[in-house]
Amino acid sequence: MKASMFYRIAAVLLLLFAAGHTLGFRQSDPKWGVDALLGSMRSIHFDVQGFNRTYWDLFVAAGFSLGIFYLFAAILAWQLGGLPAATLALMRGTTWTFAFCFAAITVVSCRYLFILPIAFSIVITLCLTTAAWLSAKQVSMPRLQ
Repeated sequence: MKASMFYRIAAVLLLLFAAGHTLGFRQSDPKWGVDALLGSMRSIHFDVQGFNRTYWDLFVAAGFSLGIFYLFAAILAWQLGGLPAATLALMRGTTWTFAFCFAAITVVSCRYLFILPIAFSIVITLCLTTAAWLSAKQVSMPRLQ
């Protein structure tokens, strides 16, 4: 198996993760009993550096920022999947850092979130780690002719 396949799988999963997060993070179910909390988040205003904001504004900004990050990560994974093995070997720091960042996201997901983001985080981390490992292995092994 080649690293490119794992990067492409990660890219598709990241794109789905970005779409799901961006469309779903503002949703709530009345059964959760958070209506009063969400109302407070939307109604309590404060001034920050000359801007009038609410906690809801900060929540929405953080949610959209994460969705944008996942979209960027999907594009990066797709581009890494299109690189030759020799180029990936030169980018070892980038490929391993990418994998380690998603390992950290997996830890955060396991601690604070629920099954869907946990599952996506685990599979993406596995794909990125496998791709980083394979890209290093493919270059370090001499080719038989």
